[in-house]
Amino acid sequence: MKLYTISEFAEKLGVSVSTLRAWDKEGKLVALRTPTNKRRYTEEMLYRALGIKNRQEPKKIVLYARVSSAGQKPDLENQLKYLKGFAAGRGLTVDEILSDVGSALNYKRKNFLKLCGMVTRGEVKTVIVAHKDRLVRFGFEFFEDLFAKFGCEILVVNKAEDMSPAQELTEDLISIVQHFAARLYGQRTYKARKLTRTVREALKNAADGKTEEPAAEQREMGQDN
Repeated sequence: MKLYTISEFAEKLGVSVSTLRAWDKEGKLVALRTPTNKRRYTEEMLYRALGIKNRQEPKKIVLYARVSSAGQKPDLENQLKYLKGFAAGRGLTVDEILSDVGSALNYKRKNFLKLCGMVTRGEVKTVIVAHKDRLVRFGFEFFEDLFAKFGCEILVVNKAEDMSPAQELTEDLISIVQHFAARLYGQRTYKARKLTRTVREALKNAADGKTEEPAAEQREMGQDN
């Protein structure tokens, strides 16, 4: 039986050690005691404190895939095929497959919300995704920590292919532009694509150092001579 120290249990619940001591004294969550009078907590106590009715250990392995638009559905199929192959190669039995078509900035995706509900009910042991941004564009570490509190691990297949900080920032900015361009122009997708393309090119030129300012400065220096 897994036993947690008071500091480990506090971290799992997201509360302070002093709060756990107070709950123990008040009888709200009474800890077990070792022969040396140290507090210890069980997995069952964790689920009870989190309000999970099913106290069994989470068992499901779930694949989650996402693409941004309906035009990328072939990519979605390839992504799921890749995840299935990865799970099979690890000897993992997949219990459920979830996928969404929508922006990574949209946290109201139907199956993303379903996944979060399953995790917080203690039903999921492992979530497998191809890349971090297949789950969310921002706040991956937050969801990773949240899921862990409910006994769920997020397994990212392509960790080795993570982008550099500069590339990641560029993709984040482009995602923001895409999201708000779609909201701004609605069904006028050409304008949204044009705006996104312009921003992408501007960011690429900035990264390559191809800005207009240096050229202008050189012309001014030539005139001074």
